Amino acid sequence: MIQIKNKKIILFDGVCNLCNDAVNFIIKHDKNTCFLFASLQSDAAKEILLQFPSKKNDLSTILYFDDGTVYEKSTAIFQIIRILNPPVSWLYVFIFVPKFIRDSMYKYVVKNRYQWFRKKSSCLVPNSSIEDRFLI
Repeated sequence: MIQIKNKKIILFDGVCNLCNDAVNFIIKHDKNTCFLFASLQSDAAKEILLQFPSKKNDLSTILYFDDGTVYEKSTAIFQIIRILNPPVSWLYVFIFVPKFIRDSMYKYVVKNRYQWFRKKSSCLVPNSSIEDRFLI
């Protein structure tokens, strides 16, 4: 069983180009290598989600696990941003926008992400320089 204690794990839609670009952005701005990643289509994600019966494997949302606490949708994004290096981390100030507004915008993007950004035929395959950051 994958242990999530003392870890920061991001589960993302592995065939979504926008999601893959977001993962690459996070890696680039995560100089302290805080985050681990797994596509929602992976066995690792399924194993992690077994520890959270209330969270289903929903490809329409990002899930962020921080030491056993789970965040989703816009809150997950802002909790991730908070840890990234400045000036990206300064965007965390927008967490104060009411959640219903943030999540409405999030849902709109998610609904259109394949149309706007297309999708891959298979999940992201990390190169050797970052493969240790991915749970398979």
